[in-house]
Amino acid sequence: MPYDPSQVYQPEADTYLLLDAARTEVKPGDRVLEVGTGSGLIVAELAGVTGVIATDINPHAALCAREKGIDVVRNDLFSGIRSTFDLIVFNPPYLPTLSEDRIDDWLEYALDGGMNGREVIGRFAAEVGRVLAPGGRILLLISSLTGVPEVRDIFLRQSFESEIIMKQKVEDENLYVLRIVRRDERQAKKTGKDFSQARESLF
Repeated sequence: MPYDPSQVYQPEADTYLLLDAARTEVKPGDRVLEVGTGSGLIVAELAGVTGVIATDINPHAALCAREKGIDVVRNDLFSGIRSTFDLIVFNPPYLPTLSEDRIDDWLEYALDGGMNGREVIGRFAAEVGRVLAPGGRILLLISSLTGVPEVRDIFLRQSFESEIIMKQKVEDENLYVLRIVRRDERQAKKTGKDFSQARESLF
């Protein structure tokens, strides 16, 4: 079945900002999952570094990414995913959208973040721990329209810590990439580093 390009989210400033962050973060040997791959641009580039898989709920997006040679699972977030991954990348639908403003097409899945822009992000945060490998990292693209403190709090309540690693102003909004890790692992890493520094000071 041919896909309809008008129903696939095409690369925009948010795509390229997340791609820049992913290029910096990915390491050879990482198992990478991109959720909501859209056109497949990001995951196709990361495939040159390590093993990747992608998901998208949109059948047109899944077909588009497959044309780039990417393994794509058509699903909703992590449905049916059994493996764990070292790096998970997600450009979620983050635009606040009222019910009367919704358009009943496949492209809407890439844009509609619910009334506050955080509905899909909240579901992602609640489920991602199941497929994140020990020591794994998450890269999440969000907007000032979504509410940065609110998004960070969503992940904090799921025992994750986040930091802003990239930022770009685009017209009337700011785009951000959050790097997110499990809170206990970050604390353990910090404690180990502090212990090593203290030990070195004894010699």
